[in-house]
Order: sequence, then structure tokens, then C-alpha cells
Amino acid sequence: MDKKTKGTLEAEISQALTHWEKSYLGRGSVSVKTDILRDMIIVDLRGILTPAEYSLCKNMEGLLSIKENRNGLVESGIEDLKEMILSITGVYVKSFFTDISTNTGERVMVFKLSDDLESKLH
Repeated sequence: MDKKTKGTLEAEISQALTHWEKSYLGRGSVSVKTDILRDMIIVDLRGILTPAEYSLCKNMEGLLSIKENRNGLVESGIEDLKEMILSITGVYVKSFFTDISTNTGERVMVFKLSDDLESKLH
């Protein structure tokens, strides 16, 4: 990895994730914000749910169904996401966590890395 700033890497990850969402999931979020913190990459995606999904979330069965389906879709593309993070940062993803809020339509992704990326950046 050439010497990139923390902000540059965060912007590259946000842009790559937006592209991945559109090509893999068929639509992207309204906004994406990425933060590199120690050995983690934390991504906040807003505007995830469609109006129909919000409607389904009005009862517990629909809410759980949307969470399960949306998380399953992201998990099915985890190898692509890990490769994307590796190619941008030069650091391997050790583990991945995600959840979606059916209230706000936000998704949080956390990529736990094999090394402290933040300490290597300027």
C-alpha cells in the first residue's frame, strides 16, 4: 500500500462499498461514512430500506424477516467485501459483523482487521 492518508482510505472504502452495493445488491444506500479505528473499519450506511420494507417492519414477523434477509444478502457477499478491503488497505479482514436498524434504515458494518491499520496511517 502506498502512503495514503486515513481520510483518503476511508473515502475509497466508502466509494467501493457503494459500488459493491449497487452491483451486488441492485441498489445502494443514500450515504456511506467509513471510519478507521485501530484494527477496525466501521462503516455507517444510511437509507438502506425501501418503502415496502419499512411497511413490512411494522410487525415483529416482518421486522425479523427483513433483518434476516438483508443480513443474509450481505453475508453472501462477504468474500468480495474482504477482498475489497484487502485491496484498498493491504490488511486482511479477520472477522466481519453487521446489523441493520429497521427503525432508521441504517446498517453498520464492522471489519475487524488482522493488524492495527490506524497506527500505520498519516
